[in-house]
Amino acid sequence: MRETLAEEQAEDAPPAAPAQGALDTEAEPLADDEANRQAEEAIEVEFSVEGIGEPQDTKQGDVEDDAGQEASDDTDTEVFENGSQPAEDTEETPTVESVIEAILFASEEPLSDSRLAGIVETTTKQVRDCIESLNEKYESNHNAFRIEQIAGGHQMLTLPAYNTWLKKMLKVRSDNKLSPAAMETLAIIAYKQPVIRVDIEAIRGVAVGEVIRSLMYKGLVKIVGRAEILGRPMLYGTTKKFLEVFGLNSLKDLPKAEELKKPD
Repeated sequence: MRETLAEEQAEDAPPAAPAQGALDTEAEPLADDEANRQAEEAIEVEFSVEGIGEPQDTKQGDVEDDAGQEASDDTDTEVFENGSQPAEDTEETPTVESVIEAILFASEEPLSDSRLAGIVETTTKQVRDCIESLNEKYESNHNAFRIEQIAGGHQMLTLPAYNTWLKKMLKVRSDNKLSPAAMETLAIIAYKQPVIRVDIEAIRGVAVGEVIRSLMYKGLVKIVGRAEILGRPMLYGTTKKFLEVFGLNSLKDLPKAEELKKPD
């Protein structure tokens, strides 16, 4: 009876507390798990802070390049906003007078007042004033050239006093030389124009057909019309090139007949 009662009391009693060694063994896994969890959270927080505080994959060279590019862009913007480009290094700004001088120096043919005014974009009066000023400077500086009026235009020419030395340097082509017969025929045409061939031959006393063709080939003589006589023969006259070659502004500048006479 006592044994049965003891057994019943044993069953109703709360379970016995485990031994101290067993508690320590079961508590260690729980402590390790908690420590690992806290360590992982600390690592995540650290990475998050580092990502905020430091630039990502940025090199010092890239930063400098970006800064230089921004400075260059700012400079370009300033240039175009001002409406001007950096000025080139020039000695002086060309004047209208110096531009006219440069054009005449480079031109191989006489240029009229209107042609020069159109190129320089100025008036014909200013063109004439500039040429006059240039010639005054050439004369005061004893230059070897002047701007002369040739064939209705202006051309820069050397002075006759320097022809002796220029002939030594220049080689004149033989086909540009005029024979005495050609010079005589050309003189008759120049003074008598417009003139027909028969009148030229009457003055010279010889046929001049070949000579006239030669002068036309060289561009010194041209047909200017036909005479209103029987047969309507051709009339001959000189060309603009004739004025250029002989340095004349117009036919009015031809020497007078008395000036061509040989002295007694």
